[in-house]
Amino acid sequence: MSAESKRGEGTKTLLVMASLVVVVAGLKAGAPVLLPVVLAFFLSVLSFPLLHWLMRHRVRLPFALLLTVMAVAALLTAFGFLISSTVSEFALAAPAYMEQLVVKARTFLESLEARDIEITDWLALEPLDPGFMVDRLGGILGGTVLGITSAVSSVTLVLIIMICMLAEGAGLRKKLQRAFGKGDTAIQYFTGITGEVQRYLEVKTMVSLMTGVVLWGWAALLDVPFPLLWGLVAFVFNYIPVIGSILAAILPVLVTLVQHGFGRAALLALGYLAVNFLVGNLLEPIWMGRRFGLSTLVVFLSLVFWGWLWGPIGMLLSVPLTMVIKIMLEHSPKMRWLAVLLEPGPGTAAAQPARESA
Repeated sequence: MSAESKRGEGTKTLLVMASLVVVVAGLKAGAPVLLPVVLAFFLSVLSFPLLHWLMRHRVRLPFALLLTVMAVAALLTAFGFLISSTVSEFALAAPAYMEQLVVKARTFLESLEARDIEITDWLALEPLDPGFMVDRLGGILGGTVLGITSAVSSVTLVLIIMICMLAEGAGLRKKLQRAFGKGDTAIQYFTGITGEVQRYLEVKTMVSLMTGVVLWGWAALLDVPFPLLWGLVAFVFNYIPVIGSILAAILPVLVTLVQHGFGRAALLALGYLAVNFLVGNLLEPIWMGRRFGLSTLVVFLSLVFWGWLWGPIGMLLSVPLTMVIKIMLEHSPKMRWLAVLLEPGPGTAAAQPARESA
């Protein structure tokens, strides 16, 4: 390879990297505008089967669109009401639980010191002051309430964008056929991507719902306070890869430890481990197939990247967004190799059902 060709390849690589930096900076700066659009897109993909079912049963598009949006709005309203009511109840009881937890922690540390186990050199007791912990918890809860309020304020915008997307999507296939012809590859590319994204989101939502319902029942069976809240948290956090199930289990286990002691808290933790192992390692790979898999490293990096880019909502959408990118790469002959690199390694993939036709 000549010096000029090497220089040209280097320049091309630098241009690509500079373009990526500009795109990422634009995504971060445009988060207030882009996040409602992304949420509306995912809601549209999930609700389009209902719209299509209504139209197949001879419901005209305006009425089918209205019924679909009303159904989505009702679900979002019910979910928001459950979240706000349960979080408010827990916020009132949280300081008392925190004080009891601090007392238990101090008792445990003092018992260690009574056995001549020196711990004060590496663990300061000041952070275990109840007032300090309650103030810190109040700050966390305040930030959570502000986040919920911000999300609720953008629901109307998300629904409006979703209406436009559904109305456009209902006739988009015919529009593409008129523009490119019935056998054009652009139509196949578009329908292939939307179909696979829709299937992934449907399966992920169903798996998350199953996880939330089972853990809600398990918490209620063990008489854990606020079982509905922990089921809702498990449903939402199941969208967060790697650490989502761990984060969802921390608060209910601590509350159970304070209320019922170590034995029942251990039972609750075992239930979380069992449900997340069965759902995450058995049911989800079987229903999704190997094609929808991502390597553990890619999952973790996507969590860090989208969380840094768009905050908590980016963490929730990290895997769906990465899967959309992977599906788009799979449908591009020149970029398919990159989609293969995002998949699990040979050892991991061998343990999953090879449902390439999924």
